[in-house]
Amino acid sequence: MSHPMGIGKAIRLVRKARGLTQEDFSEVSSRTYLSSLERDLKSPTLDKLMQLANVAGVHPATLIAVSMLPTLNESRVDALLSLLERELRGLVSGD
Repeated sequence: MSHPMGIGKAIRLVRKARGLTQEDFSEVSSRTYLSSLERDLKSPTLDKLMQLANVAGVHPATLIAVSMLPTLNESRVDALLSLLERELRGLVSGD
């Protein structure tokens, strides 16, 4: 299995894909802190991850899912979505 990109790179990828600057997150994070996250010098709490996701306009699980992929491409996304669907449905059904 390839090494995942990590949460910092995922935050940066989503931020840039949405056309946002680090300054656009100023209501929930300083630019310095966001830069530290994106460079994997710090790790966000779940609350902070939820705030960042809200500003980026994505579900927090999207940031986590992207962070688990070594690269963002259609086949890797499909495989991850399949795995998540099986696991979540198993939890719901009690399997």
